[in-house]
Amino acid sequence: MPRSIILASGSDIRQALLTQAHVPFEVVVPRIDEQSIKMALLEEDASPRDISDALAEHKALKISKKYPDSLVIGCDQILEHRGTILSKPESVEMARNQLAMLRGNRHRLHSAAVICHQASPIWRHVGQAQLEMRTFSDAYLDAYIGRNWSSIRHAVGAYKLEEEGVRLFSRIDGDYFSILGLPLLNILAYLGTSGELET
Repeated sequence: MPRSIILASGSDIRQALLTQAHVPFEVVVPRIDEQSIKMALLEEDASPRDISDALAEHKALKISKKYPDSLVIGCDQILEHRGTILSKPESVEMARNQLAMLRGNRHRLHSAAVICHQASPIWRHVGQAQLEMRTFSDAYLDAYIGRNWSSIRHAVGAYKLEEEGVRLFSRIDGDYFSILGLPLLNILAYLGTSGELET
């Protein structure tokens, strides 16, 4: 008998990806202090990959403790650029500074997913992708932010590849779904082999 599936994320794109893949799930958004967890891990010299994995686990565990019989999927994404981790922009100026810094350069995305059951992690995966931004003009940068601020303010790096943000890039190496914030193929493979989805 398949177990119920809970997505511990309020992300619209993650919900859309699971829905489009015909995965039955519910959404329960965890309330955790991501910034405090991230800062504590940075003080311990944790890698960006390990930080994304730890945050995904925190989110999944938080909800799994409330719904122990369900499979809970927690997710997180970390953007790494030249040893620096970028967060979601808190202002238009911050978004402009982030995109200006990434312009003409390569950066790496770490997209983690952890599945918990009975308040314990039972599966995890961290997908990675390398992205290179083209050298766009200041005029385009300002116009892009003006058109998209209400959406990109919720995205690390101030872009969404599934929207106009794709125009910022000249090269992308890695799994598309991981770039969107959910290593979907890996999750589907696990849910299939564990009997949660028809195969």
